[in-house]
Amino acid sequence: MTISVLGAGAFGTALAIALAREGRDVQLWGRNPDALAEMARTRVNPKLPDATLPEGLLIQPDLELAAQSPTLLVAVPMQTVSGLLDNIDASLNGQRVVACCKGIDLTTGTGPSQLIARQKPDAVPAVLTGPSFASDIAQGLPTALTLACADEALGEQLQNELACAVLRIYRSKDVIGAELGGALKNVVAVACGIVIGAKLGVSARAALMTRGFAEMQRVAERMGANPTTLVGLSGLGDLALTCCSDQSRNYRFGMALGAGTEFDKTTTVEGVATAKAMADIAQKEGLDLPICTTVNAICEGHITVPEALNQLLSRPLKEE
Repeated sequence: MTISVLGAGAFGTALAIALAREGRDVQLWGRNPDALAEMARTRVNPKLPDATLPEGLLIQPDLELAAQSPTLLVAVPMQTVSGLLDNIDASLNGQRVVACCKGIDLTTGTGPSQLIARQKPDAVPAVLTGPSFASDIAQGLPTALTLACADEALGEQLQNELACAVLRIYRSKDVIGAELGGALKNVVAVACGIVIGAKLGVSARAALMTRGFAEMQRVAERMGANPTTLVGLSGLGDLALTCCSDQSRNYRFGMALGAGTEFDKTTTVEGVATAKAMADIAQKEGLDLPICTTVNAICEGHITVPEALNQLLSRPLKEE
């Protein structure tokens, strides 16, 4: 059974490498034909220079051929998922479309599973998320992930199909909770990076992580998810990884904001778009999301880091 990974960035390539090493029939599609051709020639993705593509991994430049696989792993940036689905002519009838991206779509205010359900209603949407850096997976280092699928039987099939030596997969039926955990932890990671970049200390970072996690659970409950889902790999696990390592693009971006230094504008930082989406949702739903709204205000240049700190610390005192 063939698995197609749609998205030849670092994470999509790492997933393809891990599955192909296990003898799975895997093909990898990306948006840049020239980059794909170079990867096919050298058997290396420049974004993962220390990892060689296994012989069984097919570089597939044709999106429609890649989309014929029974299982599709969507590993493109969140804000490009809708366009990718539009570019696939097939209805994907009965095919499992697993979102491996983390974020909230700015146009619809929804996560990737809802985009899949809306644009490809004949497909079976699922989410693969959790603490996972691409370089670790590509090097063969282990981690554990959450596979969320509303259909329990199909979720179990996907769990068996995607689990391998370096990826321990746990099942969940709470798709919304799993994808919210993956999206919102990026916003908290930006905030934690700002704290460290501004030299406010690791104690402040720990406090911010904790309050950020409480904010994540409030959002999950309001959006119809089970808040306890976020105690697992898709929420707390990913939060712990992303808020404490400079391998995280969101964390590095926050550090640059806090320190007042430049950041590579070509690097995708999902937490920026997610903060904006959540600020809009907070206003519409009357949700108290101080961390999301503050990160958005800093990113949009409405307030400075010192002003943001003063606002957060001057909030009314209350019970935890």
